[in-house]
Amino acid sequence: MNPSTGPAEPELRVALFTGNYNYIKDGVALTLNRLVAFLLKRGVPVLVFAPVADKPAFESVGDLVAVPSMAIPTRSEYRISLGFPQAAQERLKAFRPTLFHIAVPDIAGYRALKLAERWGVPVVASYHTRYDTYLRHYGLGFLEGLGRRYMRNFYNRVRRVYPPSESMAEIIRADGQSSHVEVWARGVDSELFSPAKRDMAWRQSLGIADDEIAVSFAGRLVKEKNTAIFVRVLSKLAAKGFRVRPLVIGDGPEMSAMKAGLPAGVFPGFLHGEDLARAYASSDIFFFPSESETFGNVTLEAMASGLPAVNAIASGSNSLVMDGETGFLVSARDEEGLSQRIEMLVMDNALRQRMGLAARERALQFSWDAILSGLLDSYRQVLREARAEQHGR
Repeated sequence: MNPSTGPAEPELRVALFTGNYNYIKDGVALTLNRLVAFLLKRGVPVLVFAPVADKPAFESVGDLVAVPSMAIPTRSEYRISLGFPQAAQERLKAFRPTLFHIAVPDIAGYRALKLAERWGVPVVASYHTRYDTYLRHYGLGFLEGLGRRYMRNFYNRVRRVYPPSESMAEIIRADGQSSHVEVWARGVDSELFSPAKRDMAWRQSLGIADDEIAVSFAGRLVKEKNTAIFVRVLSKLAAKGFRVRPLVIGDGPEMSAMKAGLPAGVFPGFLHGEDLARAYASSDIFFFPSESETFGNVTLEAMASGLPAVNAIASGSNSLVMDGETGFLVSARDEEGLSQRIEMLVMDNALRQRMGLAARERALQFSWDAILSGLLDSYRQVLREARAEQHGR
């Protein structure tokens, strides 16, 4: 080694642990697949450990090792890991990881954390979900205190915690879960998601008149996304005589309830790629009352498509929507306030256009390449810190 060049960079080999990588096409799975593709392209070996299903929702990126799992009783479409068996551990050992990235603090994630501590391998964790809000929606609010204690124990044992927004980072710090927090934001494909994809003929094929205001929702149709609030607010606007048409993009267990509550609604189902981009751009307003997002990929995609966004105040939306400029932020408990903001946008074409343009400009600040490069830099810094500690410096 040439002394002038300093010590060589530690080799980076990433073991990724997550609760869903390919059996449901949700925001977490898509983000992690994008991360793995980026790392592999940069020459970084990655091995993924996650529950699997008989029929994956999409073809995932990289090498995936299945861990034992079972369907969650109240949410059978999702699975929870049951452990990290010896065979998986042997596969991990042969891979020779130099960094563990744990995306979900489930059983497999906790076992991986303990194994990394035993092996002396540094660990980082990404923060994707507000589990406390999930518990409330399923009558398990009494477990919140226990859950917080577990999260503090878990995240205080890793070298970095990566939430997707500064507002979520503040919550993690304030709750004492970790002081070693770095924001890992999300990006958007601003060429795919663009106002140019607006298609009036497509709207007409779904029965949406040109003079109707299409108010869209996108994502998994589940209680924790506050789908019931979307139904009540849109129903109220329709009852007041406004020509609004709900456009619900997605699928899930709340589909039947939403259809019953919104008889005039349009439900194209789960869309992706060009079809999803067309649906966003062919809408007029994006309405997302969820409080469970730590970031809000769908909000960013809608903003990139030129839509003003009316969102519930939440850790993710707060870092995307600029209240009064790119849309509005209102408490999810203030349904009258949410209704009033949408009403303002429905009645004022100029306001809708102005906020849509500002939303697009805001979304252009989120570049995937820059964001993932920043995470890779953080990985390497963690390795340097760990090596310095091992050498007593």
